[in-house]
Amino acid sequence: MQAYLLEFVNFMLRWLHVIAAIAWIGESIYFVMLDNGLRKPKAAEDREKGVFGEMWAVHGGGFYHNQKYATAPAKLPEDLHWSFLKSYTTWLSGFALFVLMYMTNPGFYLVNPDSSWEWAANMSGWQANVLALAFLLAGWVVYNEMCKRISPNMERDGILSLAVAVLMVVVAYLSVQMFSGRAAFLLTGAVMATAMSANVFFWIIPGQRRMVNAMKAGEQPNPLDGKRGKQRSVHNTYFTLPVVLLMISNHYSFVYNHEYAWVLMALFIFAGALIRQFFVLMHAGKIQPAYPAAGTALILVAFWLAMPGGATPAANGTAEAPSQEEVHAMIDQHCVACHSREPTQPGFASPPAGVAYDNWDQILRQKSQIQQVVASKYMPLGNMTGMTDEEREVIAAWSE
Repeated sequence: MQAYLLEFVNFMLRWLHVIAAIAWIGESIYFVMLDNGLRKPKAAEDREKGVFGEMWAVHGGGFYHNQKYATAPAKLPEDLHWSFLKSYTTWLSGFALFVLMYMTNPGFYLVNPDSSWEWAANMSGWQANVLALAFLLAGWVVYNEMCKRISPNMERDGILSLAVAVLMVVVAYLSVQMFSGRAAFLLTGAVMATAMSANVFFWIIPGQRRMVNAMKAGEQPNPLDGKRGKQRSVHNTYFTLPVVLLMISNHYSFVYNHEYAWVLMALFIFAGALIRQFFVLMHAGKIQPAYPAAGTALILVAFWLAMPGGATPAANGTAEAPSQEEVHAMIDQHCVACHSREPTQPGFASPPAGVAYDNWDQILRQKSQIQQVVASKYMPLGNMTGMTDEEREVIAAWSE
């Protein structure tokens, strides 16, 4: 019953997380499109009122006229729309999922026993939990300090962008050294998502509140508040596509268990940012296909690098084909505790992905998938059953 309750809570939290993320990202992308699509107002009275730009749009059978003021409008309405709750809900629900899925069983999901860093491979569960939290916090602190020191007045944002790109490569590298593959991809995405939500909480919304308060007091708002908010919003929009990819990566072990997982991660992050740049410019009326072409090229490089037998050593292939009994016994020992209609592994109310190995016919139907996840060392999760390399070679040599 406890395992079922945990799975149901996980299910509902994931639903909330996805709903909030769609709403936040959708609204963010819309406002970037709106900001970049503004045109100089045609009406003289609008220009005299301080309207900086406008956009006419048609949607859902109606017409919309959006206007942006460069300075304080004559009057602010009481029902001014704010965009922040979706951001906070996304981060809080995502963090709750991380606690529920990873931090409640860190030895299983966080610790990387194959790390070349001995201290990381030998971490206890509580140490892995502390390190994961510190990793998230440090990612935000370093990113925030870079923004404050490199481009405090938004005059060197180009250099700052390059520095943030380097930071993400470093984060990707460190994550795969310190944590298991699946957790490494998730935590790298979480570092970016934390920066996005923290940008809203610490910079964008406080700056906007100061601007609104100044306007209501009849004072001129500090232009730096607007510029800082714009800077962090721009960073958020380039983080969006990479974060979404990293958050769904836990379904694809060939990526996060790869020898060069951190390189693949960096390639996907840059590809997502380049593709997002195409849309940002497109909304400003500039069609530059070089950006999606470059992003696609990086994805193709990642495809080649992750390809079995591509840039990685080929499998041995010299082991003798094992018997049905050998394979069945090995799967019983290493897999069935989780992959059964009635799992005996604590924390599982049903077999992961609905895949059960209760009889030989079920095993045969999943033969290629079993060989793939065992060869990539994705399974057993965290190698909690202690499957040896020799046993993995037996599964790889299984032909019937």
